Amino acid sequence: MTLKARRRFFMAACLIPGLIMFILFKLYPAMQVFYKSFFLWTGIGDKPKFIGLKNFVDMFHDDVFLLALRNTGFLIVVVPVFTLLIALVNASILTRTKLKEKGIYRTLFFFPSILSFVVIAILWSFIYHPTIGFLNSGMELLGLGEYAMAWLGDSRTVLWALAVTLIWQAAGYYMVIYMAGIDSISPDLYEAAGIDGATPFKQFIHITIPMLWEIIRITIIFSINGVLTISFVIVTIMTAGGPDRHSEVVMTYLYQQAFTNSNFGYAMAIGVFVFVFSVILSLISNKLTERGVS
Repeated sequence: MTLKARRRFFMAACLIPGLIMFILFKLYPAMQVFYKSFFLWTGIGDKPKFIGLKNFVDMFHDDVFLLALRNTGFLIVVVPVFTLLIALVNASILTRTKLKEKGIYRTLFFFPSILSFVVIAILWSFIYHPTIGFLNSGMELLGLGEYAMAWLGDSRTVLWALAVTLIWQAAGYYMVIYMAGIDSISPDLYEAAGIDGATPFKQFIHITIPMLWEIIRITIIFSINGVLTISFVIVTIMTAGGPDRHSEVVMTYLYQQAFTNSNFGYAMAIGVFVFVFSVILSLISNKLTERGVS
């Protein structure tokens, strides 16, 4: 066997097992979800009945689904904006200033990102607890007890409370990404700007953001997709969709349709919608940020 043939054999031996696993556990299940979304199917032992696009039509006549979609849209807009802004500001402060004990601050900001989503949800559930929670207790100590409320039990505040939890969890992760990007920017640019009289804020606006824009574009897409997936765990543990479905998100509703109502066909149609929805959002955000560069 020639050296070229041995190289090809080695490459095939490395790639084929991974390709087989991808087909069996990723591609085939995804194709099955798309296929079964056109059927009425209530369980494994039940014979699916073809109903065409009925599941997709019913989706947009389902008040609960539309409410879940609206709640998901709220989180998709609010969480990435505040998460990436906080991450970018923190990254700039921890790299561009002479702040002491930077290592400690980096560790503290990044720490939430290494915690389990379940742990984060339980922790913030205690913080928001109406009687023993840290938030209401702290407000009482500050003389703001009249503003204390059941943060997760009030339809006016529940989504904002969940958004804060998601932001706290993710900001440190994106901060580290931005810090690596800022460290790669030539210090000469900041030095020249400082000589010309540019304030740190103007340097942040006119140097840091433009130089990091490609990284920011990628993190916007990551953050949007992260909200779609992580919100399932956070909402399930913290509110279970309450109060009165006001914190229901698309992924929790999908789970309920599949494993509570045994309406697997409808749940798979929601899954197909989420996939298409996330792709469209990614394309739109990429196009908008691409215009921002030009």
